[in-house]
Amino acid sequence: MIRRVIELLVLVALGAVWGWAGASAAWTFSGAMLGAVIWGVFDGLRAQRLLRWLNKADVTRSPRLSGVWGELLDRNRKLVKKLEKKAQNSDARLEDFLAAIQSSPNGVVLLDSAGRIEWSNQTASNHLGFDPQRDLGQYVRNMVRAPAFQAYLAGGDFTHEIQIDGQGVRPSQPSKISLQIHPYGKKRKLMLTRDVTAVLLAETMRRDFVANVSHEIRTPLTVLSGFVETMQSIPLDEADRVRYLGLMSQQAQRMQTLVSDLLTLSRLEGSPAPGPGEWIDSEELLTHVIQEAQGLTQAIAHPPHEIRTVAAPAFWVSGAKTELLSAMSNLLSNAVRYTPGGGRIEAGWRLREDGGGEFFVNDTGPGIAADHLPRLTERFYRVDRSRSRETGGTGLGLAIVKHVAQRHGGQVEVESTLGQGSRFVIALPASRVRQRVTD
Repeated sequence: MIRRVIELLVLVALGAVWGWAGASAAWTFSGAMLGAVIWGVFDGLRAQRLLRWLNKADVTRSPRLSGVWGELLDRNRKLVKKLEKKAQNSDARLEDFLAAIQSSPNGVVLLDSAGRIEWSNQTASNHLGFDPQRDLGQYVRNMVRAPAFQAYLAGGDFTHEIQIDGQGVRPSQPSKISLQIHPYGKKRKLMLTRDVTAVLLAETMRRDFVANVSHEIRTPLTVLSGFVETMQSIPLDEADRVRYLGLMSQQAQRMQTLVSDLLTLSRLEGSPAPGPGEWIDSEELLTHVIQEAQGLTQAIAHPPHEIRTVAAPAFWVSGAKTELLSAMSNLLSNAVRYTPGGGRIEAGWRLREDGGGEFFVNDTGPGIAADHLPRLTERFYRVDRSRSRETGGTGLGLAIVKHVAQRHGGQVEVESTLGQGSRFVIALPASRVRQRVTD
């Protein structure tokens, strides 16, 4: 500030000296005023340069100013740098926040006061079927045409969530989306979505499971209760008594088998997957289940089945021995139960081209229609319920096989042709197989 005053005084003095040379007081005064005007013009130009820089606020290119204007420039430059750094930090936090929302398993859509899409994450666009970039600014009512959503949006009561059909992978596999709107700010809206297909499916499976278990247990209990009441109220000769007791024992065994399978499924679902520590000889596993199948066919088939082992180089399999035996035994016992007596059943292990291994069972049974194949491993799913009851099946065997295969990193594969037979495979990954080294 002192410098500006000195500059003003110097220019006024020079003007006065110039006027004094004119030997007149008027000239002296005019000269002093001219000096002041010149100072004002130059000072105004410096102020103008500062104002132009402030309009651009470009800290990389600033004018060279001295005096108070230079000090103002320097202070403003520091302030602009501070504000820019603050804005960059805010932008970085906003980007982190948006990235977190983007990776959320739930969908998020921001709507303006008119109901136009301001922003959405990819999850929401997948749920609702619009493009998160192309459809910005579009009215959400034009993007989501579900009647339930249109009524929900028009009604204005957002205290509850609704469910609409989602974008299913296939028409045969529709998805369900739960959606709720939360108003905020000045008539803006936050719309949250989540895929509840798995939840609804699990709930349906739970209801079906309880209904199926109740049905499966109620039938033998009804038979047992009937026989007990008969034996308590009617005198029976020895032959009838023996026959009734045999039927009661059969029904009790059926319930025991069902409970055993349920406990096996519960144990498989509630325990960690087996590690790679235990290596079992594939021939040992095969021999064990073949002997069981031969005993079963002698007991229930007339004439017995022809059960053959398909020869192949033996190898080591990693996993839980009891689980693998249970799964293999289930496949072979199913083949025995559903293949007519005298039919041929083949079983064995073989190495796959990808380095993995597979246990397979081929039979010459009645075969299975193609529309049943995708659901064979569901609990209690039966192609022929009456046939299953005749053979004593619980409807849980293939579900156990699927769980064992998945716990070992593998899968169940089924091929079948009506009237020709079926092929069931437990395929294991290469990490679960090790070839036997021969000397």
